[in-house]
Amino acid sequence: MTTALIIGGGIAGTVTAMALRKAGIDAVVYEAYPADAADAGAFLVVAANGLEALRTIDAHGPVLENSFPAGRVGFISNTGKRLGDRPMSGSQDGGLGSVTLKRATLARVLREEAVRRGVRIEYGKRLLAAHTGPDGRIVGSFADGGRAVGDVLIGADGIRSLIRRVIDAGAPRPRYTGRHTVCGYTRDADSPPDPDTYTMIFGKQAFFGCTTAPDGEVWWFCNAPAEEMSKAELAAVTPEQWRERLLTLFAEDHTPAADLVRATGDSIVATAAYDLVSTPTWSEEGMVIVGDAAHACAPNAAQGASMAIEDGVVLAKCLRDLRTPRSAFAAYEALRRQRVEKVAAAGAGMARRTPGPVARALRDVTMPRKLDRSGGGAPDWLTGYRIDWDEPVDRPTARPRR
Repeated sequence: MTTALIIGGGIAGTVTAMALRKAGIDAVVYEAYPADAADAGAFLVVAANGLEALRTIDAHGPVLENSFPAGRVGFISNTGKRLGDRPMSGSQDGGLGSVTLKRATLARVLREEAVRRGVRIEYGKRLLAAHTGPDGRIVGSFADGGRAVGDVLIGADGIRSLIRRVIDAGAPRPRYTGRHTVCGYTRDADSPPDPDTYTMIFGKQAFFGCTTAPDGEVWWFCNAPAEEMSKAELAAVTPEQWRERLLTLFAEDHTPAADLVRATGDSIVATAAYDLVSTPTWSEEGMVIVGDAAHACAPNAAQGASMAIEDGVVLAKCLRDLRTPRSAFAAYEALRRQRVEKVAAAGAGMARRTPGPVARALRDVTMPRKLDRSGGGAPDWLTGYRIDWDEPVDRPTARPRR
């Protein structure tokens, strides 16, 4: 095998390309948007497991240089009661910990690093179709009339993936979680949260989180319940309208959330939150899907980027060690499916949760005790996951569940 076509130049696509190059496999990335396409401005967390996966291919440095650490997380109830805090997993044991940065920044630094390593990225290449040719190679056709041929095609084309539908026309569609994720930035907060800490607020009607960047700017997000809206409808909502909506949600709470929203000017962006908990078929012939194309977490889990990064590294190992695409894809799915579906299901559970008065009162009583007992951060199965690049991948003894 000599050439991989990667559809999508986001987080999953660029990490997969770098990992394949480290494995000795050539990869070309085809990105639908132009190189100078603007990003909406949302931010995200790359958790300890995601950073450690990047370190496996020596690509963590640029991310660390363009982000800031999240060392602890504290919790507040809608009544203003402090429920406790704990360290972010990974930072307390000498690991890389978790970091915060804008999604556009993460995509940019990963692309720059990929190009520095010799990966070719072609922009403005919107895929229209893909099929297996008579010689067994994969042919991709683009909207600009161009074609590309490779030994494998990797769909890193996001939650609305075309490649997922090419592989399985009956593949499930993304599910709206019932929430909008609204992000804002302000330098006018009267009482900004402590640096190196995420303050998480269980509002009566919506969940709110915030942290302070090294330059003093407060970054906040809200998972706000709402009816589903199209992209055009979302784009038509002004920052002032988002402010008013969120202030209504937090009007009855005794927390810093409303003050931070009120202190924010036009630096407010929103996206509709979707998930994809399980996709029955990940591969067919020489095609396979990674990242959000295969599984998408609700943002509550703060693991979407990290799961995509892990996927790219594991897939590259499988293609490096196994003789045929079919066997490599089967091994990749066997190694990844159970983990990513567990994470996606956990995120879906959190997204659906809007506790009533009794559940809120019980949470406020029990959560401090749970935090005291846990002490060491998030569950190890999640952020303690590590990939050993040098460990060979064996052919799976049974086909993964479809």
